[in-house]
Amino acid sequence: MSITSTSPIHPTVILVHGAFADASSWNGVVRILLDQGFPVIAVANPLRGVAADAAYLRALLADVSGDILLVGHSYGGTVITNGATDNPQVRGLVYVGGFAPDSGESAADLAGRYEGGTLGDTLTAVPLGDAGNDLYIQQEKYHEQFAADSPADVASVMAVTQRPIVEAALNEPSTAPAWKQIPSWFLFGSDDKNIPVASHRYMAERAGSRRTVEIRGGSHTVGIPEAAQVADLISEAAGSVR
Repeated sequence: MSITSTSPIHPTVILVHGAFADASSWNGVVRILLDQGFPVIAVANPLRGVAADAAYLRALLADVSGDILLVGHSYGGTVITNGATDNPQVRGLVYVGGFAPDSGESAADLAGRYEGGTLGDTLTAVPLGDAGNDLYIQQEKYHEQFAADSPADVASVMAVTQRPIVEAALNEPSTAPAWKQIPSWFLFGSDDKNIPVASHRYMAERAGSRRTVEIRGGSHTVGIPEAAQVADLISEAAGSVR
């Protein structure tokens, strides 16, 4: 039995969060998509490594019937880039402040390609023994670094509930990218402090983005206060590949 029911007119939208967030970061987008009749799954991304997380996503995709639209935020963009390759069910990729790496590139490579990223100065590490380190954003720095366009009370809850990522995942090279096979759409904020806006523009152009939305003043989590614009882009993508 499939995780969710299918729709005769809409693809299933699968939302993949990135590091320092969780699936609830999609709540605003989910509400809109459900109202529009989309089947939706907000994945609990393991954040353990590119190959492992992509394999987790592929296993989930195998349990979904019909057409699929993948949406990735931040490191979640890397996961959909790797997890969708050679899957004919996946009809479109939507990157929301997300990484779209090419083969051999890592999230760290793309974040450091242009000036403006300040994430490294805000991180703290929890040793995992032989498994390396789990990375968190320091709670007192979370609002300014990660979610400056969200209200302080919203950001404070996000800081407390953030999911850590294994440090090695941010340096793990990507494999053959799905965006070379599958049409893509991009949305990001001009004031993203995790991924410089120049990197977003570079990735969108390289991927041949069908439409690129740059939101002035938007943070790395621009999709939270601008959930309606994210949902609009997802709906546009779904209509294009229907």
